[in-house]
Amino acid sequence: MLSREITSRAQPNLDMQVPPKKELWFYGFGAYATFSLWTMVGTFLTFYYTDVVGLAAGVVGTLMLVSRVFDGVTDILMGVAVDKTKSKHGKARPWLIWGSVPLGIAIVAVFSVPEMTLSNQVIYAYVTFFLFIIMYTFISIPYKSLMGMLTLDPKSRSMANIYSTILNLSGALIVTVITQPLALAIGWTTVAIIYATIAVVLLYITFLKTKERVIPVNLETVGVKEGVSALFRNKYWIVITVYCILFYTLIAVNQGSGLYYATWVLENQSIYPLLGISSILPMVITLFFVGPFVLRFGKRNTVLIGIVICIIGNAFKIINPFDVSIIVIGNVIAAVGVMPTFAVLFAMINDTAEYGEYKTGKRTVGLVNSGASFGIKVGTGVGLASIGWLLSFGGYLGTAAEQTPLALQTIIFIGIFLPIIISILMFICLSFFTIDKHYKGYVDEIQRRKEDAMKRT
Repeated sequence: MLSREITSRAQPNLDMQVPPKKELWFYGFGAYATFSLWTMVGTFLTFYYTDVVGLAAGVVGTLMLVSRVFDGVTDILMGVAVDKTKSKHGKARPWLIWGSVPLGIAIVAVFSVPEMTLSNQVIYAYVTFFLFIIMYTFISIPYKSLMGMLTLDPKSRSMANIYSTILNLSGALIVTVITQPLALAIGWTTVAIIYATIAVVLLYITFLKTKERVIPVNLETVGVKEGVSALFRNKYWIVITVYCILFYTLIAVNQGSGLYYATWVLENQSIYPLLGISSILPMVITLFFVGPFVLRFGKRNTVLIGIVICIIGNAFKIINPFDVSIIVIGNVIAAVGVMPTFAVLFAMINDTAEYGEYKTGKRTVGLVNSGASFGIKVGTGVGLASIGWLLSFGGYLGTAAEQTPLALQTIIFIGIFLPIIISILMFICLSFFTIDKHYKGYVDEIQRRKEDAMKRT
């Protein structure tokens, strides 16, 4: 039995209310805003640094990893800030307004490296990219936490995750397809300004059109030490955090290597938008079919099936790594396999908050999401750093007229074999995530404790 009970400012069943469908779509607007910017960074920043600015691949790889380790600290601090926020707008929603404009300014600064000495360009890249990841944290942690505050209803969470994924993949598709040709026409800085403006507007709409229903009040304030301790007693949170690291390493590798693969292996940079479409459009289409599978088989099992499909898709490319049609077909198959994770990952992350509250009596949605976000950003950093370091190992030079055979083989390894290895590790990790079987029991017990506590007050 827990030593501390939990009460709620709301009515006993308010947090189980089902949000209207339009509110779940408005929640998804924030996903379009954040993920479009994240896609621009994950897909094009490494290439922008190496082939446009002229920075060494190894230097860029180190920047990507160092920045993500630093970002992990800001994630935890941001999670604590969300849990401690008190405003008439709730805990998470206010941050969407406070951080949106600074985030827009930061993405523009990142893609505006001025002409100066090489050492000063490296310093500029570090400062502006660190600024971007701090501002992104100010938005991403509250936004992900907001899903856990909309409702406790698991179906609504799954649908919110699916709707937001439809919109974030739409943003990713648009950014992936049009950014490179648009940047050639109007410049990288102008493209960043356009994307930043759209993101600020959409975040404001999400702020206006959503409502926090799950706002528990612990009888004792949960400090940072207690909150972090509670996290590491949450076995499902540990599993999903490790999975986030692996999954976003995979995504970063896929996104960050595509333009290199098109340019040097397929020898046609203009074909990159086709590769982008083949990697994202199938996910958008598949997303409309994921819901029934999740309801029938559960989130984890649906994702495990997807991982197997992803492995098959990448293995298909081995038939002929230099053939465009083979690569496109492999991308389509792999994209179908990746989709289930995108569709339910943040719902799975927020499900661990209920287990944590059941296990420890402390509901720390902000910390749960910040910890998982740490995994996401570390994974992205590891993926992008791996590209930079492996390219450096292979002797890649972004300013060269042609690449050495070793550099070409390295790009092929990054684009095909590395995703297969990562996917196998993902499957093993997620096999330990069995919360679906017991989730209803955890929620029922939490509700019973709340009702008992309210009777005594």
